[in-house]
This record gives sequence, structure tokens and C-alpha cells, in this order.
Amino acid sequence: MKTGFIKQASLALAASATVIAGAPTLARSSSSGAFEIPEGVQIFGQNDPNVRKATAVVNGDVITGTDIDHRLALILAANEQQLGEEETRRLRLQVLRNLIDETLQIQEARASDIEVTQEEVDQSYARVAAQNFNQNIEAMDAYLERIGSSPASLKRQIRGELAWQTLLRRNVAPFINISEEEVNEMLERLQAAKGTDEYRIGEIYLSATPETQQQVAQNARQIVEQLRGGGSFVAYARQYSQASTASVGGDLGWVRLAQLPAELATAARELTPGQLVGPIEVPGGFSIVYLIDRRQVLMADPRDAILSLKQISINFPPGTNEAQATGRAQEFAQAMQDARGCGAVDDVAAQLGAQVVTNDQVRARDLPGPLQQAVLDLSLGETSPPFGSIEDGVRVLMLCGRDDPQSDSGPSFDDLMNQMEEDRINKRAQLYLRDLRRDAIIEYD
Repeated sequence: MKTGFIKQASLALAASATVIAGAPTLARSSSSGAFEIPEGVQIFGQNDPNVRKATAVVNGDVITGTDIDHRLALILAANEQQLGEEETRRLRLQVLRNLIDETLQIQEARASDIEVTQEEVDQSYARVAAQNFNQNIEAMDAYLERIGSSPASLKRQIRGELAWQTLLRRNVAPFINISEEEVNEMLERLQAAKGTDEYRIGEIYLSATPETQQQVAQNARQIVEQLRGGGSFVAYARQYSQASTASVGGDLGWVRLAQLPAELATAARELTPGQLVGPIEVPGGFSIVYLIDRRQVLMADPRDAILSLKQISINFPPGTNEAQATGRAQEFAQAMQDARGCGAVDDVAAQLGAQVVTNDQVRARDLPGPLQQAVLDLSLGETSPPFGSIEDGVRVLMLCGRDDPQSDSGPSFDDLMNQMEEDRINKRAQLYLRDLRRDAIIEYD
């Protein structure tokens, strides 16, 4: 099933929050601008989100229940797993919030005389079809219908993204100025940090107030459970995170621990790539942290080495038990160690009835995690420990050549300037959208 395009197309969804209604004393702003809400508030009545928030009218534009159903189907397909009733209910609320943001973005673009043509939308839709269905638009249409969504729903999402991107290029980007001094200062910092550890981190941030803290913490724990059960971190970050990085799947990029809040830095230091931790209480809410990768600043990464490998494998006959397979694997591994290098291994393999496959363009980082370091530690002609299963047989990798990567000289002046500009545009965009939400007239049905 081809669902990758759904993840790529998904917009960021706001994190779930508990609505406090009817407190006995009205919340009021203090002179500092902070709300003063009494302790022990009493809730009068209970909102039913399945009824009250089924549809919404945003500045006169209607979001229907069908709109929500179709977008929800896209996200459920992207997750590739079944969700419980409570999780689905919360996700439905997130979808509605996302559609509201999308509507506001389209409206603001229209108010700025920015119109996304149907031709532009269709072209983007066709590119998605080309990437996922070999340019077969009809096949993608049928797939969307089959999962309970529709081409119109995805095209509306594409229209919103195109409109917002165009608006930012016109109304925000021209006012973002990065000086040469700022870029040069950042380049100097990078050089000064050469050789220090750098972390690529994914974060899902859920904001919380003292009143919603318990509920948000519970939501965060449930998200962690879903992620550890196989859920996509990128998809969940897009759906739930309230950080500005939600639209890129929570990816903070490469950072040094000193750049992170102390709570996150402490947690990240103990992680190995692929590990997850959370929820972590941070000022203003909770964070879930995922370590995507780790490297040293401006140093060549051994995992970028290009390897020439030979894979030698044998199969077990039907009925082989575990003890027999273990003994045969040990004999096979010993024979490979005695093969005296890549020039002789083909003849040894033929005597054993083994198959040999050669690949001269294997990037070390593309190997499965447990094999990466084992292969990188090999000298020419040496073999990895045997691996496999009774069903798939046993195999070893022999190192026949290795081209180490060149030292990383770091980003160029132009690349770094572009990155800094993009970061500031994204931050300004979050403020822009916040103002649109604040001024919107929204009626719930």
C-alpha cells in the first residue's frame, strides 16, 4: 500500500488541549498580562466535542463533517495502524483545528490578492501521483476513495499549502534580513565547535497550563505508547506538536546540547540513535524527544564511507532445527574466515554450495544498525559475524574495499544564510497564524 504521499502532504496539527469553561470566577488579565485563575475551579457542564465541534464556519467559510471525515481518513492511513475510540476522538478534534488553520491561511492569501489556480493544484496533485503511483492519477483517486477520503480533500490541502507558501514569500520573506556579520559569526561558531558532539533531534511539544497539565501529560503518555508500538514519529509530530517544527515532522535539525533546554539536553545525552524518551516536563508543557542521529561537528562521519562488499550466504534444508542451524552457521563462518580474502572467497563459497553477491557501492549508514559498526571495524578481507535465520539462511559480509568520506567543511556562506532566513520566516509565520486565529470569527455547529 502506498501511503507515503499522505505523510508528505500532511500539515501540522495543533496539540490537544482541555477546554475550561464556566469557572466560578472570571479569568482576568493582571498588569503583567498573565491570567489569574483561582485554584480548584469548578466546571459547570461538559462539552461534547462530537456534537459541538462536528462542523465550523470560519469567517463565513464552512468546514463540513465530510471535510473532517476525509482528512481524518488520510491521517489514519498515514499512521498505518488502528486507533482506539478515545484516540480517534482526540484526533478528530485535531483535524478540525488543522482545517480551521488551513481555512484562515487560504482566506488571508485571498485577501492579499493571491489566488492559487486549479492548474497549479492539479500539477502538484499529478506530482504526488507520479511519485507514488507511477503517474497514474486514476490509481491515486481510487486509493483515496478506498481509504474513505477523496481527491478533493487532498487537493484542498495542497491549495492551502501553496497559498500559504506564496503569501509568506510575498508578505514575510522580503522583510527578513540576515546580515553578513550574522552569517560570519555563525560560521565562526561552527569552526570553534569543530569536533564536538552534535545531535539531530525530533521533538513533539504539547503546551499545557496548570489547569490542563494532567490531561496533556496523559495525552503525551498515550502518544509515547503509540510511537513505541510502531507509530511514525514524523506523522505524530505533524498531527500533535505545537512547536514550529511540526510541519517538518518535529525535526529540530542538528543542534548541540547547549542549545537545548536543560531538561531536553539531559535526556538526549543518554539516547542512542533511534531511541525515544518522554514525556519530559518543560516550561509551558511537555516534550517527547527522539534521537534521529548523532555526529561530530565538521568531522567526517565514518558511516558515509562507501564500501565494497561481498555477501556470502547459505540456506538450510527443510526441517533444520535450531541446534543444527547453529552448528552449520559456525562451520560456515569459520570457512569464510579462512577464505583468505575476496580473491579466494568465490572458490571457497562454491565448495560450500554458497551464493555470492557483490556490491561495490554500499554506504555504511545504509546497513542495518547492528551491522554498521561491525562492518566498519573490519579490515580488508575480513568477514562480519554470521547473521540470518533458519528460514532465510545464514550470511556474512566480507569487506573488499573502503573509500572513507572527506572531512566536512561545513555549510557555505550562502547555504547558512538561506538556512537562517528560512528559520526566521518559519518563526514569523507562526506569529502570523496566531494573529489570524485571534481575529477569526468562528461558529461551531
